Amino acid sequence: MKSCRTVLLLLISCVLAHAADYPAQEGTYVVRDFQFKSGERLPEINLHYYTLGTAKKDASGKIRNAVLILHGTGGSGRQFLTDNFAKVLFETGQLLDSSKYFIILPDNIGHGKSSKPSDGLHMRFPHYEYEDMIDLQYRLLTQGLGVNHLRLVMGTSMGGMHTWLWGEQHPDFMDALMPLASQPIEIAGRNRMMRKMIMDAIRTDPEWNNGEYQKQPHGLVAAEDILIIMGSSPLQMQKDAPTREKADSVLQERVARGVQTTDANDMLYYFDASRNYNPEPQLEKIVAPLAAVNSADDLINPPELKIIDKDIQRVKKGKYVLLPITEQTRGHGTHSWPAIWQQHLAELLHRSE
Repeated sequence: MKSCRTVLLLLISCVLAHAADYPAQEGTYVVRDFQFKSGERLPEINLHYYTLGTAKKDASGKIRNAVLILHGTGGSGRQFLTDNFAKVLFETGQLLDSSKYFIILPDNIGHGKSSKPSDGLHMRFPHYEYEDMIDLQYRLLTQGLGVNHLRLVMGTSMGGMHTWLWGEQHPDFMDALMPLASQPIEIAGRNRMMRKMIMDAIRTDPEWNNGEYQKQPHGLVAAEDILIIMGSSPLQMQKDAPTREKADSVLQERVARGVQTTDANDMLYYFDASRNYNPEPQLEKIVAPLAAVNSADDLINPPELKIIDKDIQRVKKGKYVLLPITEQTRGHGTHSWPAIWQQHLAELLHRSE
């Protein structure tokens, strides 16, 4: 089986993985004359996506086997076509067997091969937010792919936050919801401060030049430093870098990789997109069975906040799972290792049949 090295920038997590040669189809749907919540417009938006499997309709014409999986901040739908994810969930006999399910992996606006600031508009690109992203995902599904119902909406990090919003904005569109590594609350406290640190590191760098730089500004290095710390797991990092020399080498490699594969303007936009996120006031609108899964070593969603513990009680069919720290958990990045949490997906699929 052929493989290629693919760099995945998740929310606060840079992971180098081997992309498996899964038979994914690629496509691009063009949304025309889109008005953003800010009032800004674009005449065309390219929404890139990957799919596995085939959509199947019941006697009434409703699609019953579509699964939407949403990536994290800075990521891409392609990040799910890796051995640690696809091999565990999409292969024959697995929970989301692609011979049975129609799996949809979009690149959100601002990410991957979809329209983004680095395509040429730079800071003139419309300042999208999460509600715009949900709207565009919905158009891709309904207008671009002809999907009129989802068996499951699942997302990691930012995708997890989008999953909460999907449950509120389109409550009858799906059978089940699984937000991973997320909270259904306003971005505040340390989480907001971390995001502002990243944006300030770029915007206060004279090399950024209001987005019209000729090479990536040095402030991007500071932003990558923050991402590495916030997305890491102390246990895994100690195993990966048990000596002073190894720690310095790992840090240098990860920062260099992040700067090489990231655009500063794109990063500004996708972190700023969370500015108005807050599903907490409308959690009662969620009617589909929901299983929220976080890990205890996640620095972005620390368990000591105990906010989700209370909020989940407002979700009629909601369940919250906190994974304990083990040799396998990877901090915030645990969301991309379904071998750790797939039993909770199995329970959700059974509960929502």
